[in-house]
Amino acid sequence: MAGHSHWARIKRKKGVTDSRRGALWSKLSRAVIVAARSGGPKPDENLALRYAIDKAKQANMPKDTIENAIKKGAGGGDTARYETVYYEGYGSGGVAMLCEALTDNRNRTAPEIHKLFERHGGNIGAPGCVQWMFTSKGQVTIPLSAADEDRVAEIALEAGADDYKQSEDVWEITCEPTAFEPLRQALAEAEIEVQSAELAMIPANVVTVDTKNGRKVLNLMESLEEHDDVQNVYSNFDIPDDVMAEIGS
Repeated sequence: MAGHSHWARIKRKKGVTDSRRGALWSKLSRAVIVAARSGGPKPDENLALRYAIDKAKQANMPKDTIENAIKKGAGGGDTARYETVYYEGYGSGGVAMLCEALTDNRNRTAPEIHKLFERHGGNIGAPGCVQWMFTSKGQVTIPLSAADEDRVAEIALEAGADDYKQSEDVWEITCEPTAFEPLRQALAEAEIEVQSAELAMIPANVVTVDTKNGRKVLNLMESLEEHDDVQNVYSNFDIPDDVMAEIGS
């Protein structure tokens, strides 16, 4: 397992503390505000807003918090002007890192991200230095207990998914962005529980890291995700199970 999927699995195992949950909700609220401001307050007419709301729900954000964020975005209650900025570079061991941020102040965010890279053995690169390694894909995970392989394969293929595979305790389905919504709808109609569903940047190739570099990469990933402006962090690292066990010990 590599990159974004690997990191998602690690986060699931670690769980979310109350303090981190509050920070996560703040970030997700910002994404909802931005989506509502740019495309309007109706999820049926604003796909970006629908995805932002879905992601907030997956994080167990309260309904009234989501609704307040929509009102802020659509009604102008939040005067901050956010823009999406990508920071690219390399972590320890030559691992590619792609960091997506929503910021209202580039002059504040850029040096802070740069410092995090340096602190954990990485370095910021020029725009475009690693983004070409990643492709936007839909990524859906389903608990193994929610459906057997035949059912997962049937729905995935009929909805136009690229691939499905077992990853520890979940089925992981990947698809082109155009097939993401049909896939989600097909799973909903089949009443199959979805653990997570998102559009993510998936790497074309992976870099396998040892214990020393793996620990630094994971620390960098965690530090970047804890930054207030960072929405998503994508990478192409691969940590073998035995190395992961050593890191966690």
